[in-house]
Amino acid sequence: MKKTIMVADDSPIIRKLIAFSLSIKGYEIISVNDGMEALETLPKENIDLIITDLNMPNVDGFELIKAVRSNDDLKSTPIIVLSNLSETDDIEKALEFGADSYLIKPFEQKTIINEVSKYLN
Repeated sequence: MKKTIMVADDSPIIRKLIAFSLSIKGYEIISVNDGMEALETLPKENIDLIITDLNMPNVDGFELIKAVRSNDDLKSTPIIVLSNLSETDDIEKALEFGADSYLIKPFEQKTIINEVSKYLN
C-alpha cells in the first residue's frame, strides 16, 4: 500500500518540487497551503508523514506541530520541518514542539527522499 505524505507549505513551487521528488519514489502526496488547511485535512485522510514549513499564514508550522502532537490519533505521525529559518532557536523550538527532523531550504531532492525514507519504509 502506498504511503501518504502531507506537504504543508504556502509556496506552490515548493509543494510541487516536494511532490515531484517523492511521487517518483511511489509516495502519495497531499498538498495543503498552510497549517489551517492541514488541520482540516488530517482527520479526513490517512497520513503517514507530514512535511511542513514554519512560516505560513493562518496556522504556522509551530502551531501545526503542537496540534498534531496533542492529538491522540496523530501524535505518532512523523513530522519533518522544511524551512528557510536556519537560526538555532527556530530549530530547537521546532524540535521541542515535537518535530522529528529539520531540513533547511533550499533542499536537494535526494536529501528529502533520504529523510522521508528514515520514517517510511
